[in-house]
Amino acid sequence: MRRPNIVFILADDMGFWTLGSEGNRDAVTPNLDNMTRNGCTAENFFCSSPVCSPARATLLTGRMPSMHGILDWILQGNMENEGEKPIEYLEEFKGYTDYLSEAGYVCGVSGKWHLGDSEKRQKGFSHWYVHQSGGGNYYDAPMIREGKRVREPGYVTELITQDAVRFLREREGKDEPFYLSVNFTAPHTPWIHNHPQKYLDLYRDCAFTSCPVEKRHPWQIDFSEFNHDRKEMLKGYFAATSALDFGVGEIREELRRLNLDRDTLILFSSDNGFNCGHHGIWGKGNGTSPFNMYDTSVKVPFIACMPGKIRPGIRLKGLYSAYDFFPTIMEIAGLAYKEKDIPGKSFAKAIFTGEEREINDCVVVYSEYGAVRMVRQREWKYIRRYPEGPDELYNLKTDPGEMLNMIDKAAPELIELLNKRLESWFSEYARPETDGRQANVTGAGQNKKHTASGFEPGSFQMGYETLPVRQA
Repeated sequence: MRRPNIVFILADDMGFWTLGSEGNRDAVTPNLDNMTRNGCTAENFFCSSPVCSPARATLLTGRMPSMHGILDWILQGNMENEGEKPIEYLEEFKGYTDYLSEAGYVCGVSGKWHLGDSEKRQKGFSHWYVHQSGGGNYYDAPMIREGKRVREPGYVTELITQDAVRFLREREGKDEPFYLSVNFTAPHTPWIHNHPQKYLDLYRDCAFTSCPVEKRHPWQIDFSEFNHDRKEMLKGYFAATSALDFGVGEIREELRRLNLDRDTLILFSSDNGFNCGHHGIWGKGNGTSPFNMYDTSVKVPFIACMPGKIRPGIRLKGLYSAYDFFPTIMEIAGLAYKEKDIPGKSFAKAIFTGEEREINDCVVVYSEYGAVRMVRQREWKYIRRYPEGPDELYNLKTDPGEMLNMIDKAAPELIELLNKRLESWFSEYARPETDGRQANVTGAGQNKKHTASGFEPGSFQMGYETLPVRQA
């Protein structure tokens, strides 16, 4: 039996709250909303780290950042420039695309890579159209096409879409199954003066009631966009999201035109979440110092659509994570793997049937960013900051907006239980030489790969000093 084709569309800095199908009345996202109605949505899907490169590495390899060693967004090692050597950060790990390629899949990537050595085709990909670094201006983007550095005239969201469509057209009439990563840079900054007027016009009269106006969080870093006109920033963010949505529509239409839609599973998610004023923050996990783990930073959309195979309107209620993605893809493709350091479990059956494994308070997800780690149950979220805090505890049943830190009010036995669960899990799925607790991650970028004995000085860019602790 022929294996299914797979198209994985990944947004950049797109929170779960962004989509119209999730109740956002400001958003113009008809194509993603249509996928939601006609496919499966995981209502509680979480990234492994609230910043791009670590989160993307976990999706690809199935391992946590404290195992694969990408602990911050990659600043150096993307390209060879002025003495800077490229770094293949994931050289020692297999990604699911390696397995797909070995099984006969033709694998392509269009868009953001941001996992090091951008000029080198890696991880089983034969089609390689990637951003030279990880993002930047939406016009005249620096890309790698056919092994050469190019400046691509035009709007990068549309260029990524066009390249993805070309890849699909090249698969017409071919026998091999294919896998395609469509990695948009949207809706990441910059937002001001960076998007076509046709998308900005969608929000000309929008009040943006979906984005709260709150007092500036005391941990908010000096993020330049914070001081810009709020409405103009939001117009840019939402316009970038609508442009991405339009690209999703073009890709789906091309699959229908090629009569490939019923043989192709489309998956959609984001690398991490984002705050557009939520909690008084502009930014993601590193929008604050110390890093934050609010749901708006760590919870992301997850949609799966395959006509005739996935029943329309499935809404999964369980807790799922980016580290579940690797085993899920492997099961969908009918492939086995031998690695023992992959913590996730496949939820392929739930995607296709809506039948979830047992949902109870023992189902938990984890996330990390440097020395900050999170364990999240259905009722409780516990955030530990090594070595000395400040720690946080939220009752998500009574306080879903995470407004009241109960770390000093809850029973010590509860905190001890959650802390033991967190410590035990990471002791199994981290390793000493890449342990984020010891790495001095700042949120300002990663410069070097780990060594056998850990991270050398200068591995992480100097960042922001810790700001005063926010009171509950």
